[in-house]
Amino acid sequence: MTANAATSLVGRRALVTGASRGIGRAVAVALASEGASVVGLARSADALAELSEEHGVTAAVADLNDDVDTWAVLDRAVEAGGVPDIVVNAAGVFGVRPCATETVRSFDEHLRINVRGPFLVVRSLLPAMLERGSGVVVNVGSVAGRRAFAGNGSYSASKFALRGLHEVLLEEIRGSGVRASLVEPAATDTGLWDPLNPDADPNLPDRADMLDPQDVADAVLFVVTRPPGVAIPLLQVERG
Repeated sequence: MTANAATSLVGRRALVTGASRGIGRAVAVALASEGASVVGLARSADALAELSEEHGVTAAVADLNDDVDTWAVLDRAVEAGGVPDIVVNAAGVFGVRPCATETVRSFDEHLRINVRGPFLVVRSLLPAMLERGSGVVVNVGSVAGRRAFAGNGSYSASKFALRGLHEVLLEEIRGSGVRASLVEPAATDTGLWDPLNPDADPNLPDRADMLDPQDVADAVLFVVTRPPGVAIPLLQVERG
């Protein structure tokens, strides 16, 4: 195998959070289509059932707001299929509101789902991955985790924090055989934009100019199919 050759996903185990919609769903489908055995974690049992029926993704219904629920579901997933080779933290919430009118509840929710959620997943699965000496953790960040946009106080705070968590993770896993990547897409056309109707707001990007979730899934596929010894610590994805 050459340094640039892709590694097959056949027989590899993956866990994807936020798998019921948007980027998470696209990633789960992409990994499954390449032969990985995928567990999709999300709150929506109906959406996960559809994903399971259409793409063979194993459903793991859990709410990242609930520590006990999340840990229990992750434990059951590991007991059933083993420690994942690939972990993708794609679950997220998004809202646009100026700091002067943002609510504490919304701010807290952004931090719980976008930062604390990935931490819970990593904290649960990383020890066994380190013991095994292999695995890839992909954290889905955002352009808002490196650039400031008006109205993105809660979202940017969470994504900048995720970037910080990821940077520490990189230092702690160095030389362990476990790799991690932060994939930072630009605005992506998912259902998270539906309540905002961005095409009607001159301060927001038009949906036609956004990335497609499949673009982000392709970036994740690139990261997780690099051969052992090749790490992609950061991958920024934008429209060309």
